[in-house]
Amino acid sequence: MKAALMAQQFDVAGRLVTVEPTGYGNVNDTYLAIFRTTFSEERFILQRISRSVFPDPPLIMSNMRTVTEHVHRRLEEEIHQSDRIWQLPRLIPAHDGNDYVVDGDGEYWRAISLIASAHSYEKVMSMDHAYEAGFVLGQFQRLISDLSPDELHDTLVGFHVTPGYLLQLDAVLETEKGRERLGSALEAEHCLRFVNERRAWCRVLEDARERGELQVRPVHGDPKIANVMIDDATGKGTCIVDLDTVKPGLIHYDFGDCMRSACNPAGEEELDLANVFFDTDLCQAIARGYMAHARSFLTASDRRYLFDAIRLITFELGLRFFVDYLAGNIYFKHRYEAHNLNRARVQFKLTESIETRETVIRKLLENA
Repeated sequence: MKAALMAQQFDVAGRLVTVEPTGYGNVNDTYLAIFRTTFSEERFILQRISRSVFPDPPLIMSNMRTVTEHVHRRLEEEIHQSDRIWQLPRLIPAHDGNDYVVDGDGEYWRAISLIASAHSYEKVMSMDHAYEAGFVLGQFQRLISDLSPDELHDTLVGFHVTPGYLLQLDAVLETEKGRERLGSALEAEHCLRFVNERRAWCRVLEDARERGELQVRPVHGDPKIANVMIDDATGKGTCIVDLDTVKPGLIHYDFGDCMRSACNPAGEEELDLANVFFDTDLCQAIARGYMAHARSFLTASDRRYLFDAIRLITFELGLRFFVDYLAGNIYFKHRYEAHNLNRARVQFKLTESIETRETVIRKLLENA
């Protein structure tokens, strides 16, 4: 098994016991590796980086190194001021000192320390969990708020720039496959109509950035609820994981994505759209947790666009799923042919729910 061979290329004490697939990621292949000595055991995460999604893995690893070292340094400086022990995974070097190993097929592998005695969840389990999700994101953004975005590579040009996904949609609809897949399902035609009705609005954050109202900063890029680790012993958030998408960007996309993933109790895979809605109680809990840290770095202009961020990132993910379905399911992992189409429908239904609750959401964000 290639994963077992790759696991042994990293600087970990002991001998390999097992390597087993783990996690629910949509992109990378992820394994749990277990090594043992005569007196100890070490577990870590082994991943094969998807070249189809991340075409330049060394730049991703450089960003991860920059951010983890910066955050670890700040956490050590503040360790006596915190109500908990904050964590962030570290990169485990290969035997040759590099942050990754390249196999015979040109695939890139990396090893990351496992956050022990903590778990993540695909859905929000309680109001306290929602609060902790916001608290963790606010803390992470605060810790990297003094890191210059110039120190990070833009590893995914156009990622979380919503107008760019509209261009991708138009391009795929110019292809024979795109038109064929659009016409093969009535639900796809409904999705296209939904997108077209919101085209003009999709530039809301990018226009604000161009006017200088919003600034480019380091961002996590994928702060969904499943990436927030909760301490098994205390029930408090301990860290955020999955740093592949760390890059320069607008922090609003991070905030919006956290809300999007956490405030839909039905989750991304729900097949019955009647169960999909935006829970404003969960939104309020997340906002309270987030603002506990975010007040220190958010500007008045930043706060004005927080609602737009929630609505836009939800719409954007639906758009990305929809484009991938039309293109033949080439980006996101999928289990059946219409999987990404159904995912798109969930996000569009959630967008609609957010739109109908705009007044309530804006008010609770103002008061958080």
